[in-house]
Amino acid sequence: MINAEISIYPVGTNSTSASFYIAKAIESIQNIEGIRYEINPMGTVLESDNIDTIYEASKKMMEVVHNLGVNRVEVVLKVDSRKDKHVKMEEKLESIKKQMKLQD
Repeated sequence: MINAEISIYPVGTNSTSASFYIAKAIESIQNIEGIRYEINPMGTVLESDNIDTIYEASKKMMEVVHNLGVNRVEVVLKVDSRKDKHVKMEEKLESIKKQMKLQD
């Protein structure tokens, strides 16, 4: 299972807000087969069994922002590839929450 976090930064727009561009980037991957995603305040978590699907989604997100008239787009992609077991993003969160409860 591959989990990745992607952050898209449009550079040189007339606004300090990036939400319009990020929304359009996320919309562009909604129909990609074999990918799940979850939005968070600092980026978007992507999940797939195939790294090529992660790369396809990343490329599509970047291209959509360029096609909206942004000449420069910075993309930060952090990848966690795990071969020993199949762990979904929700399961990763549950594991952390269990560890936090042990600290109480």
